[in-house]
Amino acid sequence: MFLERAGRWFLHSGIQENHGGVARYYRIDLARNNRISTEITGYAVSALVYLYESTGRQEYLDAAIKAGDFLLRAFHPELEVFPFEWPPTQAPEENRVFFFDGGIIIRGLLALHRLTGDLRYLETAKQAGDGLARVHEHDGNYAPILQLPHLTPLPYGNTWSNNSGCYQLKSALAWRQLADATGEQRYARYFETALERALANDASFLPGATERHRVMDRLHAYSYFLEALLSVADQPECRAALRNGINKVAHYLRDIAPEFARSDVYGQLLRVRIFAAHQIAVPLNHAQAAEEAAAMAQFQMESIDPRLDGGFCFGKRDGHFTPHANPVSTAFCLQALHMWRQHEGGAIRESWRDLI
Repeated sequence: MFLERAGRWFLHSGIQENHGGVARYYRIDLARNNRISTEITGYAVSALVYLYESTGRQEYLDAAIKAGDFLLRAFHPELEVFPFEWPPTQAPEENRVFFFDGGIIIRGLLALHRLTGDLRYLETAKQAGDGLARVHEHDGNYAPILQLPHLTPLPYGNTWSNNSGCYQLKSALAWRQLADATGEQRYARYFETALERALANDASFLPGATERHRVMDRLHAYSYFLEALLSVADQPECRAALRNGINKVAHYLRDIAPEFARSDVYGQLLRVRIFAAHQIAVPLNHAQAAEEAAAMAQFQMESIDPRLDGGFCFGKRDGHFTPHANPVSTAFCLQALHMWRQHEGGAIRESWRDLI
């Protein structure tokens, strides 16, 4: 079964190293992990919590706790930030702080707190949530990247990840969930500001580039925006943006996929479709959803090598799979396929808070 195989990959592939941190990806051609990423470790926490809640298997919760404890050690309490990669090096590009990463990590820690009741995860999530609001606010936007140790905003670049934009709303979900967990309304106000900024950026984000491979990358980022909109889809403007956004991503994905396709985009789009259909009655295009599920499943690897088997490949270029076994792709796709199976059975159990 795809879920069991994907879970086994998280546990036994070596993508999570002994200290608990999770590598950005495994390079198949080089037979080695990339550097440890705090963001990807945060995603892994959420994925392992989801696997535990879906199966009841203790080993998933144990691995999630191991990853969460690593994140507590990696946190800079004096700066209230998580470093981009670990361990620190002398290279400036490896000693940075990303707005997006912070929110993903906070959501993972909150998932662990909800399951375990361990206040360390909640307290660190609160500190990081305050830091996220304090250090990234810059000229009416959230500075996407700061340089350590002085938290200086980097100049904007030519890719989505080094610019502010609507995709940052998924990270801002951390504030919404902190408000729910603590009752402290400053976090709700932070989220409302992020929502206002994201909606203002929606119309200009796609296609956002002339090179088609870069448009596919932007579909991944734009899908973050759609995922976050699920939390506010009771608001008419947000519901309309969500409905229109699903159609936009579906169009561009099908147009570009023969040249370059990302497995995570398939997973993100399918999850949004299913959530929107079940929770807010946005009509589901069943034919397109089934097509996306079938295309996504092809990215799950089969191998006698435990470093590969069950994981999902990052993408496919001109008909050839890229050499990356990717934990985020695996997390998104395992959840999307599990939700698709639930949908086909008549119901899903998750809410937007369970979104990895």
